[in-house]
This record gives sequence, C-alpha cells and structure tokens, in this order.
Amino acid sequence: MSDDLTVIVLAAGGGTRMKSKTMKVLHPIAGRSMIGHVLHAATSLSPTRIVAVVGNQREQVGPHIEALVPDVVLAVQESQNGTGHAVRIAWESLPPEARTGTVVVASGDTPLLRGESLQAFVEFHRSSRDVVSILTGIVARPHGYGRIVRGADGGVEAIVEQKDATEEQARIAEINSGILAFDAAFLDTVLPRLGNQNANGEYYLTDTVGLARADGSTVGAFTLEDVMETEGANDRAQLAVLAAEMNRRILDRWMRDGVTIIDPSSTWIDADVQLAQDVTVLPGVQLLGATVVGEDAVVGPDSTLKDVEVGAGAKVVRTHGELAVIGAGATVGPFSYLRPGTELGADGKIGAFVETKNARIGDGAKVPHLSYVGDAEIGEGANIGAGTIFANYDGVNKHRTVIGAHAKTASNNTFVAPVTVGDGAATGAGSVIRRDVPPGALAVSSGPQRHFDEWVQKRRAGTAQAKAAADAAGSGAGPAGAAPSGE
Repeated sequence: MSDDLTVIVLAAGGGTRMKSKTMKVLHPIAGRSMIGHVLHAATSLSPTRIVAVVGNQREQVGPHIEALVPDVVLAVQESQNGTGHAVRIAWESLPPEARTGTVVVASGDTPLLRGESLQAFVEFHRSSRDVVSILTGIVARPHGYGRIVRGADGGVEAIVEQKDATEEQARIAEINSGILAFDAAFLDTVLPRLGNQNANGEYYLTDTVGLARADGSTVGAFTLEDVMETEGANDRAQLAVLAAEMNRRILDRWMRDGVTIIDPSSTWIDADVQLAQDVTVLPGVQLLGATVVGEDAVVGPDSTLKDVEVGAGAKVVRTHGELAVIGAGATVGPFSYLRPGTELGADGKIGAFVETKNARIGDGAKVPHLSYVGDAEIGEGANIGAGTIFANYDGVNKHRTVIGAHAKTASNNTFVAPVTVGDGAATGAGSVIRRDVPPGALAVSSGPQRHFDEWVQKRRAGTAQAKAAADAAGSGAGPAGAAPSGE
C-alpha cells in the first residue's frame, strides 16, 4: 500500500449554537483554536497533504488555517449539504495524480484529538484489507451520535444517524467519532454514488460504509479507548467542558514530568507552554501562549504570564506579564505589571506596584517600589528609588531614558526623556532630571527648603492641626534634630 497520506479536515459548518460572530472552529481552548488542535494532530502524521474544507465565515477561517499550515489546500463548500458533499469538494480540489494512498477525514471541532491516536488509527487501517475504517468509541449516553451497526460476524455493516435510527439501533452504545480512513481508490469511486435520501436531505459520508458492503468489501472499526478525544463542541457550555478536560490533561502531564502544581483546580496552562523539571506553580496561576519557565523557578500565587520567558530559579509573585523576559534568579512582584518588551536581567528585581514597558533592566539591577519604567535601559547593578517615573511621552513621540551601570537614583524622581544618567551617577530625592547626568555626578533639581512660621495657626485656625501646632509651640517642642526656624 502507498505511503501517500491525505488528511481532510472539515471546517465549513456554521456553528450557530455558539451564538458568536467568531466561527465555531476558531474558538480557543488552551491557547489554540479548536481547529488549531486538530491541525496540530494532523501535521504530527507528516501527511503528504492537508485539505481543509471551509464555507461559513471562510474569510475568518481560511487565513487562520493558512497561518497554521502554509501549504494547506483550501476547498470551499458554498452550501453545506452534508459531510459526504464536503469530502467530495475536498477530493475534487486535488489533481487526479494526488488522489492516491490513504485518506483520513476529521472534524475541525475535536480539540482533544491527539496525533498518537490518529497515527494508531492510520496504522490499523493500512494493516487491514478494509476499504473503509471507522474510529469508534463506547459511550454511556449515545444519543445524538451515529451508531455502529455490526453484523453477525462482528464486521461493520452500517453507520446509522440518530434521526434515522430504529429503536433497537438507538440502544447501540458504540458510536461513530466522525473520523474515517479510506483507500483512495475506493473513495474516488464511492463519492459520486452517495445519495441524500435521509431525514436531513444531506449527503452522509457514513453511507460509504453501506456502499462498501454492497460492493463486497470489508469495513473495519478501530475502537478508541479514550473517547473524549473525539468529542466536539457545539455551544459554549460544551466548549467549557472540553477546555476544563484539556487543562486537566495538560496539568497531569506536567506533574508527571516533574512539575509541582500546588492547586490544579485554580491553575490553567496552555498547550504550547514549556516547563522545566522542578518548576513550582502556586495557586491562581495562568501560564498562557508560548510561556517558558526554567528549572527551579516559582510562579505565583495569583499570576498571569502570556508569552513570557522565566529563567531558572526566578520567582514571580502576583504579577501580570506579557511578551517579557525574566532572567535567571530574578524576582518580580508582588503586584507588578510587565508589559511587552520588558527584559529583566539575571538576579534583577522588579518589585511591588511597578509597571514596565519596552524596558531593558540589566543583571542585578533593581526597580523595587511604586514606579513606572517605560522605554528605558537600566544598566547592570543600578538601583531605582521608590516612586520613580520615566516620563517617556512628550504628547507626540516616545523617547528613551538610559540609566548607567551601578547608578543610584533617589525616591520620587522623574526622568524626562530623552535623558541619560551616566555610569555610577546619583540623583537627589524629588528631582526632575531633564538633562544628561555625567558619570559619577550627583544631580539635584529641588531648591532649598523654606519654612513659613505659624502658617497652620493662621490658615487653619480652629482645627485639630492648629491646636496641635499651638500646643507644640507653647511647650517649645519641635521636630527632632530640626534647626530653629529661619536658620
């Protein structure tokens, strides 16, 4: 038998029960669209070609599929007249010389489907003499599924849809997953023979089973133990059930691979996240997109990281981050916001209530408290004082601030970009830095402190504040270590 393999993915249905302007197969689960999961499983087979059938909202679906599988063949089903019609559209989109080997047909809304299961199914079909093979499952509540009807010899005689099933057939627990494998030569001859004499007036791909038996050919069934892999989602309630199951499986795999997840019930991890051994994930954590977490790192509690790289041994506490890099041994949080373009070096620190954006913070540098750092470069070993603002926007353009290596800036500074503070420089508390500071210099912008004696007693007469000031003046008390007024 030829090793040629074609995978046809059906994604033309409207999905009206989703009640969404987003096409059903584009709804996300674990960081991928539903059809993205199916295509991931399909591409793991290294098929000769993938054909995707699109129809409803194809202006959304087609480009999405092409972004995931650039060499995909898109076939357009203008009117949805059943699965048999969809596969015929797909088959006719291929040149005759490409219609060879084995053909696998899958649905675009079965996100739990694994490549390993598809591979086992293809191997089962190829090792048999069957012209059609069906991926089946045993379920406790088969209502709504096509039933597998077997003959006295145990062979598959037909697949009967729910609306066409007799009372006896409706009690059958073995169901059709919607995933079938064909010999290409048989598929080529059987598609034009499909009729639509059924309750829905549609062309069912499953009728190929009866036609194969009428031809004297055999039909096989490969029962998948994990039938959840073939479950689809028709509305958002079903989508949530599949999402929870997908997340449970992802967490289980990571825990078995050496990751500590303290509370799986409050932890969500996307399919493309990568975790090293001995990572610890604390409660309330979401690791999304292409996030990567290094060995011995601790994330959480209550943190959301999307497309973030976390270095080995780093600690990230109560933080929201996106498109950021956190170096090895660094600490972040609590209550930090790492916006895209943030890069924190090894052993660096982004502390409580700090927001960063498009900022490179060097190895061992620290931004400990209550600061905004935007469009900035902070050198190795520098320390940024509490309450600092990097004023990067002039109302029209963004500008960059550079803080040199081992510079020490004081509290409540404002750096009006573009400005550079040299290596080893320092700034005074409350300073607004508008001009470049030379290396090793101290920059101070505030004037000398002045006192207006008895201002409170005159301007706030009758208040508790005025009484306290008057009492202190009468007793001769003043601030500890303060110089007399006027000196």
